[in-house]
Amino acid sequence: MEVTTLARRATWTGGAVQERLRRLNLITTVPPLAFVGVLLVVFTARTWWHVVLQVIGLAAALATAERWTAGDFIRVARPCVAITAAVWLAGVMNDDSSSFYGLCVVGSFTIPPLPRRRIAALLGLAALVAALGSTNLLVYSDHGHGIGRLMQFVVVPAVSVVVSTAFTFASQRFYDLVAELEQSRDREAELAVIRERMRFASDLHDIQGHTLHVVKLKVALAEKLLRSDVDKAQEELREVHTLVGDTILQTKELAYAQRRLNLSAELENAKNLFEAAGIHVRVDREAEVDARAGELLGQVLRETTTNILRHAQAKQVRITLTESGIAIVNDGAQEDGPPELNGLATLRQRLAEGGGELKVEQQDGRFLTAAAFPRREDVR
Repeated sequence: MEVTTLARRATWTGGAVQERLRRLNLITTVPPLAFVGVLLVVFTARTWWHVVLQVIGLAAALATAERWTAGDFIRVARPCVAITAAVWLAGVMNDDSSSFYGLCVVGSFTIPPLPRRRIAALLGLAALVAALGSTNLLVYSDHGHGIGRLMQFVVVPAVSVVVSTAFTFASQRFYDLVAELEQSRDREAELAVIRERMRFASDLHDIQGHTLHVVKLKVALAEKLLRSDVDKAQEELREVHTLVGDTILQTKELAYAQRRLNLSAELENAKNLFEAAGIHVRVDREAEVDARAGELLGQVLRETTTNILRHAQAKQVRITLTESGIAIVNDGAQEDGPPELNGLATLRQRLAEGGGELKVEQQDGRFLTAAAFPRREDVR
């Protein structure tokens, strides 16, 4: 359930952030462009034909901007470039210097997302704007004001295209950084899901693996006692029945994130298992274990108990409890090197996440498993 919830939450959060980012783009991009375009129509259009040209160019610019905020403007970019270029040429022929606005906006949105040769594309667009604007100098050459028309129809439009595209470059970089940040958050959410799955699998291994090994041990013991002590054999089978029932309950608690280990219960369980296997066990309580460390130390004790029963030929086990740690020493360890104890490797990571430390040592046939957390005084 927790894994599913995390996955759904990650998906929902990613979609919600993308939608908020799109709305932010719409608010910060489309209204200002529309406002400037309307101002140009109001203050520079001298004829109805000028109004028509500027409105067409503005509509193409706003359509490109809206699709840009949605990340789906490629299919409208080329038609809008063609439309606004035609509008600019018609405006130039009709002595309307403001009709370049649509081409300026569409070009500034089209060039930054190009995969390569963006500078060349920008220079090409500026040259196109200047070349179309220079047509006005030829058509209206007899009207005079050559320098003024050069500035109005060639220099200002070309420079405006370069400047507006540069601003869009900067804006695009900002949104790219936001997108990278969102991708990082998505990856973190995915890693959280993976970690939760690993934790669930590890806990399930702790429950099922431990129980199955104990059941195997007790059934073998009951089988031996059938010929010599039927009552004892029946008692062992009853314990197996109880153990299986407890495991079913723990599995349900794990599925609903309600499982909590009790160190005292785990300690009593370990003693019973060792004694049933003919292993002498000694427990030294030097101090009451801190409640905050009890659950993880219980997991260490459970995993170590299973490993001793499974991998060692132990005759003696000593368990030492301190305020913030536990140490388990057993004899009968394998002499050909320590076995692969994957469960303890997982617990080492859990302890490290909680600020603790797990130590495993083997020497002269004795195996030490020790886990400890910093004491409260040390933390202060």
